[in-house]
Amino acid sequence: MPDTGDLLVVGTIGKAHGTSGEVVVRLITNQTERLNHGSRLVSDLGELVVSKARPHHDKWLVQFNGVETRTQAEELRGLTLRAAPLDIPDALWVHELIGSLVKEVSGVDRGTVKAVVANPASDLLELDTGHLVPLTFVIDFTEGIILVDAPDGLFELS
Repeated sequence: MPDTGDLLVVGTIGKAHGTSGEVVVRLITNQTERLNHGSRLVSDLGELVVSKARPHHDKWLVQFNGVETRTQAEELRGLTLRAAPLDIPDALWVHELIGSLVKEVSGVDRGTVKAVVANPASDLLELDTGHLVPLTFVIDFTEGIILVDAPDGLFELS
């Protein structure tokens, strides 16, 4: 199995689609360039190189180099796809938020981010205290500290 220590999970492979080696991929990133022709993704089976990809409903149909039959495509089912972090200035990335201290503008420490929970209205910071903080309340992020301007009572809810 390849070393995936510094790589981010960017998607998962679902079922085979058709007979020519395509698979259904669910991206868990909004960076669709991860599926550009020639993109290299890492899985537990090794590196997979995208030969073609196209949107399909809320997922993607993807073919990888060397995968030309339905049987080969079915062998990829369930694999997690990983890639190196992208360098996009001013972007806020989930992997950078995990472990960060959350402080209110008043200076009160509210806990440490243990996860980011996807939510249709706004993604939520899940703190080690059990609190959920919508990302819409984040006003600054620097050096492992997330500054939030939360409405009164947010941290009193259980």
